[in-house]
Amino acid sequence: MQDWKASALVVVLLLWAGILFGVSFLATPAKFSAPSLTLPVAVDVGRSTFAVLNQVELGCAVLSLGLLLAGASRAFVVRLALGLAALGLLLETLWLLPALDERARIVIDSGTPPASSLHDVYIGIDAAKLVALLLGTVVLLRPDEQRQRQ
Repeated sequence: MQDWKASALVVVLLLWAGILFGVSFLATPAKFSAPSLTLPVAVDVGRSTFAVLNQVELGCAVLSLGLLLAGASRAFVVRLALGLAALGLLLETLWLLPALDERARIVIDSGTPPASSLHDVYIGIDAAKLVALLLGTVVLLRPDEQRQRQ
């Protein structure tokens, strides 16, 4: 590993990936399988959870980009991976979360929103972010000689 900046970037990327995995792929499906939790309550909790997750992810993205700009890595793959994760996060922040919040409000108010594939898109973007974050981490953890050739 090059220096403390590269080490810090690995920590931030793994933290971001772990939080993303834990919330999006473990806690959320588990919540919706709880038989005593009504759909409006589960959706309201989910809306709040994903708002907090988004803020944490934005913090991780800012830290990661700052470390990258400070010279944590020159590897193209790391920069590409972080760029893709940041782009996915921006799409979620500016488009998907507001659209999903509108749908959540309808469910919370005991309505039924029209059919939509927005949740599938969100899951796909989260999966792509997770892969990108892990790929960037793997490249950062490779020996310096190999990473500098990338």
